[in-house]
Amino acid sequence: MKKWFIPFMLIFVLAISACTSPAAEPKKDAAENKENKADTITYQSENGPVKVPADPKRVVVLSSFAGNVMALNVNLVGVDTWAKQNPRFESKLKDVAEVSDENLEKIIELNPDLIIGLSGIKNIDKLNQIAPTVTFTYGKVDYLTQHLEIGKLLNKEAEAKAWIDDFKKRAEQAGKDIKAKIGENATVSVIENFNKQLYVYGNNWGRGTEILYQEMKLNMPEKVKEKALGPGYFALSTEVLPQFAGDYVILSRNKAGDNSFQGTESYKNIPAVKNNRVFEVNMNEFYFNDPLTLDLQLETFIKDFAASK
Repeated sequence: MKKWFIPFMLIFVLAISACTSPAAEPKKDAAENKENKADTITYQSENGPVKVPADPKRVVVLSSFAGNVMALNVNLVGVDTWAKQNPRFESKLKDVAEVSDENLEKIIELNPDLIIGLSGIKNIDKLNQIAPTVTFTYGKVDYLTQHLEIGKLLNKEAEAKAWIDDFKKRAEQAGKDIKAKIGENATVSVIENFNKQLYVYGNNWGRGTEILYQEMKLNMPEKVKEKALGPGYFALSTEVLPQFAGDYVILSRNKAGDNSFQGTESYKNIPAVKNNRVFEVNMNEFYFNDPLTLDLQLETFIKDFAASK
């Protein structure tokens, strides 16, 4: 945190002014104070209170939260690599710089008035010298509360709350419709091939897991519940993949990656594969759980389950 020091002479001048100024003078000071208060708000971060702009104009996001900021119509000037690689964000981030927590000179050039990131980012002290820097610990609060916190930080709590309320209604209704289609007891798995390693996900690790399990309340296979629910994800081999595959599978897939596992007998013999109940989605679009991504995920699930057998 920055420490502000008031020179001794300024204290002296203020003391004299308080004694000798006419009655109208304090009104001017009060107006100035009111104006200053309007310029900033105090956000209660997980690391303590932070003064931030009341109306931020040049925000840098160093991890995870670019979609939250965009959903609240706040201007971004810098974002992380993952956000830049997201096809869903491409048009919105066309003129936004790609930065990291180590690109301090580049961040300075962007002249941000607020910096946001995850708690694990580097150079937080130096970033705080550039602009107020607020970090969040992933998973410390649930994904919708996280958006509400971003709303508070950006002085747009009402807008964030309105979106959350609407989203929950839409997701709940979609869950009822999908259960009516696939049956109350049908199971769903979310599987991804990332860097030549297969993963299955729990109920709070992006990729649509929050919608499927928390909002729609669809069923998770017992093996997934056993291994992935606690930690959030679990690494798999192709051989054991069938044990974790539900009646329906959401396959988060990188088209440019190694997807040779889809040619194996273990994969081909999974009932969901045989019954055309595997819904492939773009990994780079489905990675996050911000409002823009959640809307895409919800729309995709409604469409895919409605078209399933």
